[in-house]
Amino acid sequence: MKSTGDHDERIANMTFASVYPHYVAKVEKKGRTVEELQQVISWLTGFKANDVQRLIKNEATFEQFFAAATLNPNASLITGSICGYRIEEIETPLTKQVRYLDKLVDELAKGRKMEKILRSP
Repeated sequence: MKSTGDHDERIANMTFASVYPHYVAKVEKKGRTVEELQQVISWLTGFKANDVQRLIKNEATFEQFFAAATLNPNASLITGSICGYRIEEIETPLTKQVRYLDKLVDELAKGRKMEKILRSP
């Protein structure tokens, strides 16, 4: 997917703190827990719960969030559509990483088993 520079810039400058409460609400509404959400975030980024809280407190942008992350080597196994885009076709690395996270949160909320969400080769 060839996204516009405007779209990519908007994602890069969006704060993780502004999106995190939506992630929490989405998973809790479907009967999942914040601990499970943290497990998913940790798997993708390497962040522990206290790291996530620090990034929220510091109002880190997604650009800063993923710059500080250690992306899981199996992240490229995350495929499918999210927000109308096929993840594997997204060309901008940061936009792809944000969509990875969106997809994992979506799968958690949809009740997918944690073993499937946390992809193993």
